[in-house]
Amino acid sequence: MLGRRARLRWVHLLLGGALSMPFYLLASTVASLFTDHATFLGNASLTWQLGVFAAGLVPVAVVALHPLARPLQSGAARALRVVERDALAAGGGRSWAARGRTAAWCVLHLGAGGIVSGMSLATPPAAVFLMLLPVLYRHGGPDTSEVSWLTLFHGPRLLLAPVAGLGLLAFLAASSWVAGALLARCAPVLLGPTAAERLAAAEEETRRLALRNRLARELHDSVGHALSAVTLQASAARRLLDRDPDFVRQALTAIEETTRTAVAELDAVLGVLREDGPASTAPAPTLGDLPALLDRARAAGGSVELTAPGGLDAVPAVVSREAYRIVQEGLTNALRHAGPVPVRLRIAVHESGEGDGPDGRNGQYGKDLEVTMENPARTGAVPARRGPDGGGRGLPGIAERARLLRGTAEWGEEAGRWRLAVRLPLRGDA
Repeated sequence: MLGRRARLRWVHLLLGGALSMPFYLLASTVASLFTDHATFLGNASLTWQLGVFAAGLVPVAVVALHPLARPLQSGAARALRVVERDALAAGGGRSWAARGRTAAWCVLHLGAGGIVSGMSLATPPAAVFLMLLPVLYRHGGPDTSEVSWLTLFHGPRLLLAPVAGLGLLAFLAASSWVAGALLARCAPVLLGPTAAERLAAAEEETRRLALRNRLARELHDSVGHALSAVTLQASAARRLLDRDPDFVRQALTAIEETTRTAVAELDAVLGVLREDGPASTAPAPTLGDLPALLDRARAAGGSVELTAPGGLDAVPAVVSREAYRIVQEGLTNALRHAGPVPVRLRIAVHESGEGDGPDGRNGQYGKDLEVTMENPARTGAVPARRGPDGGGRGLPGIAERARLLRGTAEWGEEAGRWRLAVRLPLRGDA
């Protein structure tokens, strides 16, 4: 009741009492025009003053509807440790629901603060007077018989006056503690985010996590592929440095081109994270960039056989970009786990047998883009499982890309061959 948090909450209540004074004076001025009281305070009764104080809380509620009221009140509550920082909303009250809650908080804060402030001003002098009352009577102090509440301490009851003084101080401390605890309990409800604001925050967090996952996939696929290819090329060049200078020269050229491409893709991905300038305008690679990707894979020692019947130009851009990353990750896995082995890659558009008819936007409703990769498997190199379980980050990343486009991804080892099959629907709403 006398700890640091209680003292800070008492200061917060005093702040509310100070803020309530202009509204109290305004209400007192208006009330004096319709009553016999010619002054603001004068000899007005306690009941009249409390009534005027309650009337002054009406303009408090009106003023508190301003959007800036919530951040100001929340800042004061945080600074004086009324509640934990995360329990209060940081922004202004944009909706009427948030403004109404802020108005209720201001009425509660200024109302409780005004009462506690008045008690804090009146109680300590009265308590000190009571504790000194026996001494004052002994030395011929002033006559207090006309003060109604002091008549309780005439005669033998005079010795109870110091106890009553200590009781008044304890009552003040208890009242301040109770009022501070009440405000602390109501602050998260009245100054905290509304249901709509919580929903917006959850949606923003979902978007942030989706962006982070997308960046992680892009970095893993682009940089991971480049590093795997460069590692194989550098390893082969080291082994043939003395025997085949021409191959070493070609390997170094391939390393240069691979790293240059990887840096460009890395700049495009990291451009999304830049807040101090415009993002990179480098386009993301699509299926149209497959020849360069396959050339880099062949330069790393792999043998890639591509079968593409055609019709890939009509693939929507978002599907084309994701399909490129899937092929890139598949080639990376083949080079990393199986080595420079022959890879058979087939990309084609097939009828899916789903849907009700052509889509009016692109005419691709009911068709799928199928990507199939096969290569000789090295036993124990990659978990031989079907579906999105097993492996490192690459295979789950492929499954996530396919799932985001409402497609499927399967992989596994069959008869000594590793097979990756991905189906991406070509729908306008994908």
